[in-house]
Order: sequence, then C-alpha cells, then structure tokens
Amino acid sequence: MSTTHTTGPDATGPGDSSRTVREAMADRLLRAATRSGAQLVSEAAVLVQGAAVLADPIAGAVYSTPATAAADGVHAAAHPQDHPHHVQRPAAGAVLVLHPAPTLPAEHVGLVATTTAALLEVRGQRAAELRAEQMRLHSTLLRLLLAGHTTSVTDTVRAGGLTHVTLYRLTGPDIPTAHQVLWRAVRPSLAGHGGACALIGEVDGELLVAELHHGSDDGRVLRLVSRVSERHDLLAGLAGPLPLAETPTAHADAAAARHSATPAHRIVPADAVGTPQLARLLPPGPYTAWARSVLSPLTPDHRHLLLVRLRTGSAPRAATALGLSPGTVRTRLRGVAALLDADLDDITVQAHLLLALRAPTRGDGQGEGEGRPKSDRQARPEALPSGILDTEAARTWAIGLVGGLEPHLRIALACWLRHHARTAPAATELHVHRTTLTTWLTRCAERLGQNLADAAVRSELHLALEATAKDGDDPRALPRRGGRTYRRL
Repeated sequence: MSTTHTTGPDATGPGDSSRTVREAMADRLLRAATRSGAQLVSEAAVLVQGAAVLADPIAGAVYSTPATAAADGVHAAAHPQDHPHHVQRPAAGAVLVLHPAPTLPAEHVGLVATTTAALLEVRGQRAAELRAEQMRLHSTLLRLLLAGHTTSVTDTVRAGGLTHVTLYRLTGPDIPTAHQVLWRAVRPSLAGHGGACALIGEVDGELLVAELHHGSDDGRVLRLVSRVSERHDLLAGLAGPLPLAETPTAHADAAAARHSATPAHRIVPADAVGTPQLARLLPPGPYTAWARSVLSPLTPDHRHLLLVRLRTGSAPRAATALGLSPGTVRTRLRGVAALLDADLDDITVQAHLLLALRAPTRGDGQGEGEGRPKSDRQARPEALPSGILDTEAARTWAIGLVGGLEPHLRIALACWLRHHARTAPAATELHVHRTTLTTWLTRCAERLGQNLADAAVRSELHLALEATAKDGDDPRALPRRGGRTYRRL
C-alpha cells in the first residue's frame, strides 16, 4: 500500500494555463505509470484532489492514497450503491475507486478515472506477459521442494533463513482461473517479504501453495486462500507448519485433510481430522501406553501411510495423496496389516488405529517397553483395554455426538458403518430398501451436522456408537409392520 505521489516544480493542476488540462493530466499520469502502479494511483488522487484506491476483490486494497482511504475504497468497490459520490472503473482485474473533491467538474474526474484505468490495464498486460514465466518457475520450485531439494529452493528464493513450510492443496472446477486470481492477490516474490516467501503453482492438476517461513506465519496467505476458495468453489487441505525437510509429509497430509473439506468448511487443517477432540479427553497414561504397544511394529513411514489411508478412506485415494500407484499402496498396506495382524478394512480396527495414531507423543513419560503390564506388550487394535473409552469424559463426548439420534437411525448408521459405508449390503441386513436407508443416512448427517463421506468422521461416529451402545441396537430389533414398512418406536 502506498501514499506517495508526484510533486515537483512542473506539477500541473487542473487550472494550469500553460497547457490544456487534458494534456497536463495525461502527461502526469503517463509519467507516474512508468514508475509503478502505486505511483499511478497516487497521482490520480492528486488530480482529483481527494482519494484513490485500487481495490482487489480478494486481496483488498492493493494501492491507496491516502492510506486511510483503503477501507472506504474497498467497501465502495463491493457496495457501489452505498457510495454514490465515488467514481469507479474496472482495471486489471480490480476496481479503481476515486473519491474526488466535490468542486471538481464531473468531466475532469471521469477523464482521470478512465485514463488511470487504461494505464493500469497496460501495466497489467505487461505483468501478465511476465507472469507465465514466473508461474512456470514457481511450479518447478514446488516440484523440487516435494522431491526433497530444499537447499536448492531456498537458495533460489534467497531465503536461506526460512526453516518451515505451510502447504495448501486445492482442487475445484476451474483451477487455472483460481490460480491467476490467487497469484494477483498474493503477489508472490522470490525474494519474499516479511520473513516469508510464497510459492504458487499448478502441480498434477491441483493448485499448490507453499508458504516458507520461520516456523509460524501471519495468516495472510491463509486469508487469501480462504477468499479465493469461497469465490471459486475450491476445497483445500492445509498441513503445517512443518520443517522444510518434511514437505513430502505435509503434501500427503494436506491431500488427506482435503477429503474432509466441504462447501461449509472449505479449508481443513491436517490436525483437525481423526478424533482430535476425543484424544484430548482420554487418560494420557493408559491411552499412550496402549497406542505405543499397538503401533510398536510399525516404522514412521508405515504410520504415515496408515494415517493417510485412514483419513482418505481408500487405497486409491491414499495413493493420490502420496503420489504413488494404487498397486504400490495396496502392497504396502498388506505389509502393515501383516505387522499388526489386523484387518484394515474393519471399521472397528480403523477407528482404533486412528485413535492410536492420534495419541500424544508423550503420555506417561515411560520409554519403550517400560512400565507397561505384560499383557499390553502385544496389544491388538481390535479392542480397547478398559479404562480408555469407558470413562465419563468419553461417554459425555459420545452422547454429545450421537445421543440425539432416534433408535432406527442409530441402528441404520451403525449397520452401514459395519458394512464399510456400502448401502446395498447394509440395506439387505436391515431388510429395508436402499432408498429408505439412503434417506435415513441423510437424516443422520443433518441431525449430527457431520459429513458422512469423510472417513475420519465415520471412524469417530463408530467410536461414539460403540461407547453409547444399547441392548436394542441390532438390525433384528427394528419393529416392522406390513413387510418392509418401518414403524416408529
């Protein structure tokens, strides 16, 4: 944002008698345009003896003179009917807003507005010619970052002191347009600014944004990504901050988190999926000891693969998130299943493993193999030991999540989850039509306020239903009348 303007002995006002007003105005605006966009907008403010703002619908005020006029200019661009005394012109994907002095003739103000907007368009076209090369460079740097060449990237962006990355992976109906809009809003520079550097590019049909920083960011890129996602119907996963060396992990985590995104919640952080709320309520000592025991046969790579699989809900989607082939992921998952001696397609196993992977790294402060009962050393994910989920805090969480469901909806939802979220076999066991079951599941989603297409949500619901199970929660307990007709309890 700039408040500078051209001054000097040859400054010409609207009433200058040495040259016509039109020539003087055009000359001043043209000279300002050769310097910068900020200088051009500032010169327009001087010529209208008021304020000038270039307002972007995503980024807000790009340039403003004076700086205090920025908010008013952005509001005028969004709600022109509320500002009848402002003059507006579209310019380079944004809106030029002028608030002239009331004594100036409308013809003069209109001429300043039209000329300034035209010069901004010329500058925008020149920037667009250079932008294609810059975008290709950003995409190349992103691929290098994902391949682990962090030193090469930081050297290129002249940001050797940047140590962490926050990664966004976005998908939507029109990624190229969203890419252009986000680029203009972020205005990325390889030199970075404010101790951070943003890389934006299209990689494998997705819009990828990597913000390099010192371990925390100011939220600027997040706000812009959020606005672009809302305007262009994008869904995004967010991972980080993580050390630069862990960029491939952040890349996979962001894709897994994106599977939890919905039009109501378009950006989902990776640490917001997978029973995070329940994990905080469990007794840390027994919970951490059990999780450590269950996961002890797995390497860190195994655990990350398993976490991505549980979050995305299927091997093909996990393969997409990890950048591997579905066959490779299935082979590796079979190895993980053999190490755990468990069926990874079982909803109970999935829910318990997701809970184990969410356990804090420090629970009871005990080392590997120390302080645990002998029976816990070979813990299996099929069942939880007593004292973990059967606590008052866990029951309160479960009741808050599924306690409001009617009996037939509880039974239908639990049966559907046991059948791996497949409607046809669940409807067969319930002895209802598939359409009936689909209707019931829609009601469940509405009453719970949950996205049943999200694998992590399904695992949480299964845990909640298990924690609040009742004697009548059995498909055979559905009272019937007239064959398949369901009668309310």
